[in-house]
Amino acid sequence: MYFPFLPSLVAALVTVALALGAIVARALTPAAGAVAAAFGIVIVLTAGYGFLALLILFVVGSVLATRFRIDEKRRQQVQEGTAGERGVSNVLAHILIPTGLAVGVVLFPADAPTVAVLFASALAFGAADTFASEMGVLAGAARSILSFRPVRPGTNGGVSAVGEGWALLGAVTTGVVGALLFQLFGSPSPAAPFLVVVVTIAGFLGCQVDSVLGETLENRGYLTKGSTNFLGMLAAVAIAAAAVGIVGGRFGL
Repeated sequence: MYFPFLPSLVAALVTVALALGAIVARALTPAAGAVAAAFGIVIVLTAGYGFLALLILFVVGSVLATRFRIDEKRRQQVQEGTAGERGVSNVLAHILIPTGLAVGVVLFPADAPTVAVLFASALAFGAADTFASEMGVLAGAARSILSFRPVRPGTNGGVSAVGEGWALLGAVTTGVVGALLFQLFGSPSPAAPFLVVVVTIAGFLGCQVDSVLGETLENRGYLTKGSTNFLGMLAAVAIAAAAVGIVGGRFGL
């Protein structure tokens, strides 16, 4: 999807303005804001406003979750950054895959509905992971996702019922909002029920993969937080792709 000059310019300016707003609000570092703006421009110019709108809402939701009871998180030393801001590595971990998928709308226009499912699934992972982390650390207790032994909240691989509930909410909300935005902006996408179900499952399961990788590899120094997030998102996209491959034909994919 290529936009004419004026809509392209407007889309780019809106994306830059939003990134500047995130920097001013100290949700992103200046470098992270610049990276987010650059990738956001690519997304909107290749895939359209529906994709960008979903990305923006994901960022807004993540910021709100990160800032929720931030003083308490700082006392526990489980906050993101120094005061809830996110840096370049965090932004890259969450935007590289969605950007690559958005470019796929141009490269493979006939598969645009499938790309929409994969894109939303990637962001569903991001929402599930962020909500689980930011809300779960406030639960007061956590257990290892593998051994179920008690661990300190905020520990890689630590999960709680509260965190898992928020992870599911983040995934399903992304699916529902994505279906509405794709329809609103005319983005090619499959039937809403199919998209919502696949995106919810993929996002939630991808979050579990992230936790397993965090306990088994990140805690041992083999992965960074960014690379763990990247692989978790990749797992969510792979799960969604598998679902499309298995049952997508019944929904015209």
